[in-house]
Amino acid sequence: MAHILVRHKVKDFAMWRKIFQEHAAFRKQQGSQGSRVLQNADDPNDVAILLDWDTMEKARAFTESRNLIETMERAGVTGPPEITFLHSAGSFSE
Repeated sequence: MAHILVRHKVKDFAMWRKIFQEHAAFRKQQGSQGSRVLQNADDPNDVAILLDWDTMEKARAFTESRNLIETMERAGVTGPPEITFLHSAGSFSE
């Protein structure tokens, strides 16, 4: 499984979250297998999203899609996102 880690700042987390949820159907259509949203403990408008993807090729294509760029603009993302592509390395429990 492939993963995308995205980090960016938003103008208003509540507005961003609403648009992120509305965008779920498009992500799923493009190969998303789900996501987790995290907020910086000291700045709730500093957001990290870990998305699970069925293939790395689809994950990379999604991040380059015009649809995503337009959605991030509409959601109030400020500045370019930091995007990292990851592969699973296993699960560990403490």
